[in-house]
Amino acid sequence: MPLITDLLKSIQASAHGLTMAELLALHPAVARRTAQRWIGQLLADGRLSAVGQTRSRRYLALTTVAGAQLSSDHFPAYIALSADSRDILAYIDQPLEARKPVGYQREFLDAYQPNRSAYLSEPLRRQLHKMGATGQADAPAGTYGRAVLNRLMIDLSWASSHLEGNTYSRLDTRELIEHGRVAQGKAAIETQMILNHKTAIELLVENCTPLGFDRYTLMNLHSALSENLLPNPADEGRLRQHAVEIAKSVYRPLSVPQQIDEAMTLLLEKLNQIVDPFEQSFFVMVHLPYLQPFADINKRTSRLAANLPLFRANLCPLTFLDVPEQAYSRAILGLYELNRVELLRDLFVWAYERSTQEYLAIKQDLAEPDPTRLAYRDIIKKTIRVVVFRGDEDALSVIRQQVEIEVSEADQSAVQALIVEELRRLHEGVLARYGLRPSEFYAWKSRQMG
Repeated sequence: MPLITDLLKSIQASAHGLTMAELLALHPAVARRTAQRWIGQLLADGRLSAVGQTRSRRYLALTTVAGAQLSSDHFPAYIALSADSRDILAYIDQPLEARKPVGYQREFLDAYQPNRSAYLSEPLRRQLHKMGATGQADAPAGTYGRAVLNRLMIDLSWASSHLEGNTYSRLDTRELIEHGRVAQGKAAIETQMILNHKTAIELLVENCTPLGFDRYTLMNLHSALSENLLPNPADEGRLRQHAVEIAKSVYRPLSVPQQIDEAMTLLLEKLNQIVDPFEQSFFVMVHLPYLQPFADINKRTSRLAANLPLFRANLCPLTFLDVPEQAYSRAILGLYELNRVELLRDLFVWAYERSTQEYLAIKQDLAEPDPTRLAYRDIIKKTIRVVVFRGDEDALSVIRQQVEIEVSEADQSAVQALIVEELRRLHEGVLARYGLRPSEFYAWKSRQMG
């Protein structure tokens, strides 16, 4: 009887991947529905990627090329590259000792003139806008991001963490985020990384209207991503105070705090002048990691920050789904060592197309937001927090008191029902939404059980 591993081996043995029809031809004993279910499982676990639509959709193994294991020395052949990108790759693929040691080049940032310079050409930006359009361009900023928030937290948390070597599967990530269930056999640092991503994504989506690219935004985004992950907690959300080295690179970032601070000021100044959301997004992906303004977790910060302009314009998010680590790391090395953006640009476009294929496919299935929940979301969150802090009091009484103060009489019954519903679903995976700590939640739970 064929197994799921048999399908995986067939795909791994094909340099260019296989369509569903080709897979079924190789495994005639497997029913189409069974094959579709297995393929979906392999995609969710990050074992496969998919390229193309409907019948021409091809499935490729992320860990193999022509049946051989990929090492970190290979760039995936299925990502189309320009000639300039191949030049960058040829340089980066040389041994460390053959590459010229370089430091931070301030002129790389100085030379960029917002809305006159462009890392993404005008035709390419038009293509990206066409790919990412959600039909909500005239809606209030952040409307689309809030509509897909639950799915986005899973996809972006998993994919971004995966680029850092996190071994949580997509299904594990979903269980952690939706139900607070920690995957068995995983290191605590991996769980913390996923939860930090979730908190940071909520921060961006829920506050994308008032938030711009200022120090407050980036510092708090870094703080959310780095919580409980840095050797020195004082480095969370703070500009770097010491020198750092980049693994497997001859690039040496700035080490003088004053110079880092000055470069950060100029970076933000230029960033906020950029009009096009995709150019702004890509600029963040280029210059934030290149500056290395934080002690660590710079790339993660840049990947999430790159989504802010897209959230504000109600465009599809950039989730980094299926982006191979060996592709991303090489694109970043080309940026560090050559100040060349072409390889990262080609990967950015490929990754965005993959993201839009996922999100535009689910767009029509999105439920309309509950207007009452939307109108009173701040009051609902505040009341949940009050209930937890006043855990010795009757929860229904506390809810009733808060609702009578904050909500119009006509809506009080509906809002009270929504709060009771959210309180019943409260678990560790959603605590950041209400500004609560796990210790506060468990103290409240223990009082309820007592």
